[in-house]
Amino acid sequence: MADAGMSRFHVPEPEVRPGGTPDFSKVTIPKAGSVPRPEIDVDPRDIRDLAFSIIRVLNRAGEAVGPWAGLLSDDELLEGLRHMMTLRTFDARMQMAQRQGKTSFYMQHLGEEAVSCAFRKALAPGDMNFPTYRQAGLLIADGYPMVTMM
Repeated sequence: MADAGMSRFHVPEPEVRPGGTPDFSKVTIPKAGSVPRPEIDVDPRDIRDLAFSIIRVLNRAGEAVGPWAGLLSDDELLEGLRHMMTLRTFDARMQMAQRQGKTSFYMQHLGEEAVSCAFRKALAPGDMNFPTYRQAGLLIADGYPMVTMM
């Protein structure tokens, strides 16, 4: 029988603790627009490296460049930003209501705004969606009444 006092479970120590100064010298950040965008039907094994890279679309002047820059008009981009800002405001108010005991349960959307709002734009009118936690952006981008969502 193995020694009961020795555990093989190991929890590594983090390199930096909260309040410390992280070292990003090992991180390579490619130039905006330099990471190739694969075809939609590519074999996932051929794009594994993308999971370990940073895909930069905006250059230092704030312009979308390269193959990942979409073909959206300024009006479409502003509409998307408006939806994300609406979701952020809705989220803050709902979180506050939950903390005040005015609603029983609420999952915050913070940091998920672009995913849920943009996903709605990929759907055709009449397509069904089944939003769950952190997906209120689907409904907001579809024009669903926020009062009904509450």
